[in-house]
Amino acid sequence: MPELPEVETVRRGLQPVMEGKRIGRAEVRRPDLRWPFPENMAERLTGQRILSLRRRSKYILADLSSNETLLVHLGMSGRMLIDDAPTANFNANSALPGKHDHVVFHMQDGATITFNDARRFGAMDLIPTDRLDAHWLLEKLGPEPLGNAFDEPYLKKKLSGRNSPIKTALLDQRVVSGLGNIYVCEVLHRTGISPKRKAAKISGARVASMVPAIRAVLSEAIDAGGSSLRDHRQTNGELGYFQHRFAVYDREGEDCCKEGCDGRICRIVQSGRSSFYCPTCQR
Repeated sequence: MPELPEVETVRRGLQPVMEGKRIGRAEVRRPDLRWPFPENMAERLTGQRILSLRRRSKYILADLSSNETLLVHLGMSGRMLIDDAPTANFNANSALPGKHDHVVFHMQDGATITFNDARRFGAMDLIPTDRLDAHWLLEKLGPEPLGNAFDEPYLKKKLSGRNSPIKTALLDQRVVSGLGNIYVCEVLHRTGISPKRKAAKISGARVASMVPAIRAVLSEAIDAGGSSLRDHRQTNGELGYFQHRFAVYDREGEDCCKEGCDGRICRIVQSGRSSFYCPTCQR
């Protein structure tokens, strides 16, 4: 599932062709994805200007001139692809909608944005903008890891007393939003912390070290266009490239890349998810 860097990469790709622009016609080609689409979604979107295009955690949020906000979740395989956008540097591809092209935004200036989702685990919803924070998908989310509310005192407080492994704690979206399996593995390797260590047992100094590491790993991944393992594509159809810089994720059995470490990357399963780490330098 796309994590924060992949979703932010998609948002940035969409921004030049959607933000401030009007939806000439919205086309909804099926009744549902993971859940049913909101009632009359095509009619409610058609003719609306997109005032701003934001991201909250792993969700893209398009604030509309109708005082509603379109929430988009990419799910496992969702892609937002831009076709024939003369105002942006994307390759034109005028193919007819395909089998998995479920929602199409025909922008008034001629651009077309298609939501393609082969596995149909994605979702869209329309919410009154002034009630967005109370939406069931957003109301319990923790702070953005790249925002000012996420800092060392906050993280120390949230991890204090938690008996769960630090890997599990950082994946809890109520602690910090947007982090997923890939980037937590990378952060823990960068800070030398074992994913098995209990969150409450980590020293204050080591907890503090995770805050800049989280910011750095996410920022580097965004700059690289995210990580493409199976389905992620940028809005121009290109792959992300951060997977070529993984230190531990999906590198089971390979040598640790940390200078001076002679360990090998191991894989364990925690809460049904694979954790990759170096038992030699991560304690």
